[in-house]
Amino acid sequence: MAEEEFLVPTKQYLKAGIHIGTKFRTKYMEQFIYKTRPDGLAILNLQKIDERIGILAEFFSQYAPEDIVVASRRENGWNAVNLFGKYTGVNTFAGRYPPGIMTNTRLDNFMEAKVLLVTDSWPDRNAIRDAVNVGIPVVALCDTNNQATNIDLVIPCNNKGKKSLGLLFYILTKEYLLKRGLIKSPDEFKGTIEEFTEEE
Repeated sequence: MAEEEFLVPTKQYLKAGIHIGTKFRTKYMEQFIYKTRPDGLAILNLQKIDERIGILAEFFSQYAPEDIVVASRRENGWNAVNLFGKYTGVNTFAGRYPPGIMTNTRLDNFMEAKVLLVTDSWPDRNAIRDAVNVGIPVVALCDTNNQATNIDLVIPCNNKGKKSLGLLFYILTKEYLLKRGLIKSPDEFKGTIEEFTEEE
């Protein structure tokens, strides 16, 4: 695949470590693994990561911001998830996901979501359970050790690193705004990779 066909230059992906998996691999995630390093860490296929982020952006662009919920129990994802919400207007929960927010109409903060994105299917299992109960699609960022139960679209990536999650949400934010026609060119996007990947 030619460099310019990637959503960001290959070196940015590599610098963020988006392809570095874990020493554990589930049967489902094998299809995304490129190789295993001598130290036992599984390495994800960069082309498949890029491809899936593109699919996710295309899929999300069919939904208005208020119809999307993003949940991240994992602290390393909080900054990136909050920035995604700030730039796109999407509903985000960085930290504890309030149970029943998509299922209990009597709650003050009830929302009728149409799609859910989680940064890790295990810590975010409560949000996934709600989404399954209301019958909406679930997208999950999955590392080599994740299961794909109840996940409709898997985005293979290092879902534990701050830089990796920051880069992924930076790309997703820009692509979503472009595909929704909210910005006309990538240059119009005011966010920076540094903002998404660094500590505030």
